[in-house]
Amino acid sequence: MNALSTIGDGLWNAFQMAWEVAWALVLGFALSGIVQAWVPRSRIQRALGGRGPREIAFATGLGAASSSCSYAAIAIAKSMFAKGASFASAMAFQFASTNLVFELGIVIWVFIGWRFTVATFLGGLILIVLMWLGLRLFVTRRLEDEARRLAEGAEAGHQHASASAEGLTLRRRLTSAQAWSDVAHNFRADWGMLWKEILSGFVIAGFISLLPMDFFNSLFITDASPSVRLLENVVLGPVVAVLSFVCSVGNAPLAAVLWAGGISFSGVIAFIYADLIIIPIVIAYTKYYGRELTARLVAIMFAAMVLAALAVDGIFSALGLVPTQRPSIDSISSRGVSWNYTTYLNIIFLAVAVVLVALTLRRGAKDPVCRMTVDRHAGKPTSTYEGRTYYFCGEGCKAKFDADPERYVDATGRQAAPLEHAGHRH
Repeated sequence: MNALSTIGDGLWNAFQMAWEVAWALVLGFALSGIVQAWVPRSRIQRALGGRGPREIAFATGLGAASSSCSYAAIAIAKSMFAKGASFASAMAFQFASTNLVFELGIVIWVFIGWRFTVATFLGGLILIVLMWLGLRLFVTRRLEDEARRLAEGAEAGHQHASASAEGLTLRRRLTSAQAWSDVAHNFRADWGMLWKEILSGFVIAGFISLLPMDFFNSLFITDASPSVRLLENVVLGPVVAVLSFVCSVGNAPLAAVLWAGGISFSGVIAFIYADLIIIPIVIAYTKYYGRELTARLVAIMFAAMVLAALAVDGIFSALGLVPTQRPSIDSISSRGVSWNYTTYLNIIFLAVAVVLVALTLRRGAKDPVCRMTVDRHAGKPTSTYEGRTYYFCGEGCKAKFDADPERYVDATGRQAAPLEHAGHRH
């Protein structure tokens, strides 16, 4: 009975935290879907071919306008790199698309305040600059060329709906069913990528919130001198993130619990950044780029995370902006569900989500290869097999289907279960 009670308490805490930010997640994904669908993406690879500050800035902006789970982000970055983007530009895009996006900032703001949101974004920009410098210093042209050949061999993926209504004015887009269908399909695809990570993040945070305060005091130094505490927390923050296996927006509720439990301001920031060096993703790096480049990349990213978090701590300390009041863990995990502004916002934005998903159901078809929902009216590639038309997100999935259609269609003509997973390419 005690075990069942503990499980129930952990899941209830997870639900309360999810309820608190459900509207923020829908808003963030909707804004991201609009940007992805309505911002032209032509000539991206050519624009990102250099290693200079202009290309890094453009890649950062493009990533921040996109929305990806960490696994999809590394696939997108690999795809960009394989098609001509510099390694530094691809890594800048990769980081920005998971750590500088709308939904993450909104959720952090709701849980632990605007100062953390500003610090996360400011530190993220500093981290990208540090990562760029580290890659220029420690990744040679030879090593980059070798990694590109590996990435080209691993290249596979599918595309989000983008710019089907390209050329329309903003006024025309607002009244165009096709333009909003692009938004809806991006919205649904992003949720499809991220829901497992978001769910796992809330569940882990819900159970961690049940731990006694002594646990946090033993895990993170909380009573040493400020300098010792600062260094220990900022190094241990990413280590905890690596071991938690939680990434992208799923980091936010766990970061809130850690902040309530006693980790320092800079430790929270460093923890949030570490979603791109969790163990499964590091393994993927080795397949994409080889062991030598992966070792250098992970070392550079870890150092950049720590230094960026320290830099933000210094800036915020100088400006007197470091938060001093910590919420209790109960106030993070046990906010309750009642008729308040959160409930009204959830009702409004969940209705928005229902409308967007309904639009994909009305106009959508499932790609038999990657199982992504695509718009039948968006001019996507198609193939006809045994009298039935199949729609694809891109030429890559169409080519796989055409080469072996029976692999993706069962004997009754229905779509078979997917045999492989490919990353999304925005």
